[in-house]
Amino acid sequence: MVINKVEICGVNTSKLPVLTDKQMKDLLKRIKEGDKAAREEFIRGNLRLVLSIIQRFNNRGEHVDDLFQVGCIGLIKAIDNFDLGQNVKFSTYAVPMIIGEIRRYLRDNNSIRVSRSLRDTAYKALQVREQLVAQNGKEPTVEEIAKAMELPAEEVVFAMDAIQDPISLFEPVYHDGGDAIYVMDQVSDDKNQDDNWLETIALKEAMQKLSEREKTILAMRFFQGRTQMEVAEEIGISQAQVSRLEKSALSHMRKYI
Repeated sequence: MVINKVEICGVNTSKLPVLTDKQMKDLLKRIKEGDKAAREEFIRGNLRLVLSIIQRFNNRGEHVDDLFQVGCIGLIKAIDNFDLGQNVKFSTYAVPMIIGEIRRYLRDNNSIRVSRSLRDTAYKALQVREQLVAQNGKEPTVEEIAKAMELPAEEVVFAMDAIQDPISLFEPVYHDGGDAIYVMDQVSDDKNQDDNWLETIALKEAMQKLSEREKTILAMRFFQGRTQMEVAEEIGISQAQVSRLEKSALSHMRKYI
């Protein structure tokens, strides 16, 4: 299913308008003056932005209509709080607002239930953190937050951990316009590492560059565990020839790995 070409919440997304920068600036000015028609036009002109964002949350098992509606709430909040006086594009300001609204929705509707008291502690900690940042101009430590709340630091850490979103293995963590890097790419597996996989491919490709006799000697020596004397008897040449061919084959392979 391609999300930007279907009907979501009764909206045919393939027919959504796209606003130019000039149109958006003009509409924002009219919105600040109380023009409700401009507000509706601006919202509709930015629904594609909401669509692009909710695609990041496709694998959470939530209904697309629900995510779209929550994303629209984030869009409206961004419109209400956007400052025209700042030299910032609206989309730059709106994207974190929309993502934050969706994350809050997913957190509050998470199948892993967190007690109300624990959530309250975590939200209070977030508020205290913001106050300390504004007051001191730097990121506070957990101990500083806990001291301001008059709680043990362990309790604050536990509460904050409890409200963290579970992250999908397919969540992108970096994208530079090419292939994205996902969470699963950062997870180490000692039994099945990408390095081992790549080495195996490289060895197979290098083996293809050898002569049939060289392939046979290396296969018997390193895959079957045969000695040079056993290989010599098997293929009917001297042990010295086996040694020379083995060294030559390994030397050739190094050029291709």
